[in-house]
Amino acid sequence: MPAPSRDPWLDNTKVLLVTLVVVGHAWSVLADSERTEWAYDFLYLWHIPAFVFVSGYLSKSFEWDRRRLTGLVHTLLIPYLLFEPALYLFRVEVVGEDVGNTLWLEPHWTMWYLVVLLMWRLVTPILRLHWLFLPLSVVVSLAGGLWSTDVLMLPRFLGLLPFFVLGLHLEPRHLARLDDVWVRLAAVPALLIMGAMAVYTDEWARTAIFWYDAGYEDVGIDPVIGFQTRLTVMVLGVLGTFSVLALVPRRSLGWFTAMGAATMVVYLFHGFFIKSGKLFGWPEWAAEHVVTGFVITTLAGVALAGVLASPPVRRALLPLTTPLLTLQQRRAAHAHA
Repeated sequence: MPAPSRDPWLDNTKVLLVTLVVVGHAWSVLADSERTEWAYDFLYLWHIPAFVFVSGYLSKSFEWDRRRLTGLVHTLLIPYLLFEPALYLFRVEVVGEDVGNTLWLEPHWTMWYLVVLLMWRLVTPILRLHWLFLPLSVVVSLAGGLWSTDVLMLPRFLGLLPFFVLGLHLEPRHLARLDDVWVRLAAVPALLIMGAMAVYTDEWARTAIFWYDAGYEDVGIDPVIGFQTRLTVMVLGVLGTFSVLALVPRRSLGWFTAMGAATMVVYLFHGFFIKSGKLFGWPEWAAEHVVTGFVITTLAGVALAGVLASPPVRRALLPLTTPLLTLQQRRAAHAHA
């Protein structure tokens, strides 16, 4: 039986989102400026929600069976157990950063998504049972802002849950509506409005609210106002997600679409390269050349994602993301040779 063909629209979406992960993390090492803060706030208004939504959409088939649970161990748990200390040691021993000394229980920087996605996948068969879990997940998200902890990034597990559940419950026929002409036309002004709102982030929210990783009191917001602000941010996250997805091409774009098979490689390895910029004094140089530094950092982030997802680099690094699975596949291939 031939392998099922990949959906080029989903691959295009995955490439776009993981590239923006790299760009957003690259921006985070730059000194604060009006331009950087605006771009960062605009991106994080919808980017993480979109990433979580697509993860939920791609998790529909997960069941508590041996094959899928084993796959979860190979694709999420083992990479987390390996790359969490690897990135930590790189940041501490090579870059010279002070990032605490707690491993695995409190995920460091980019590694949070692996453990949170692992937990979401484990509860997927329950969340998929009924559409009422969607409004319930909104309540859970709002209440999650009352909790402050870094353990397993539980605030993000709770706070971003509605986007994951939304992805679980929407079907291809629903997402096909995003290709309607009127939806694509409305997507542009919707993003422009969100861009305008990002200019005034500090007047109606806090940047940290967009990360869903801190309690309301941690960012200096009264819980009642925090509920209203998070609900507003969630609505904007959904609006931004659907607006961007509506603009993603649905046809194959050749090499760009093919990069969709390498998103995990990009995600796991990009942090090492971004942090390496500190070794060469890039943040200091960029602070003295704000516009040029911002543009070069953005282009470098896009280029880094492209290089990591390129066929030769992907082939070299992919076995490192799932070492035990790769070893088993090689043994099986030798056994049948």
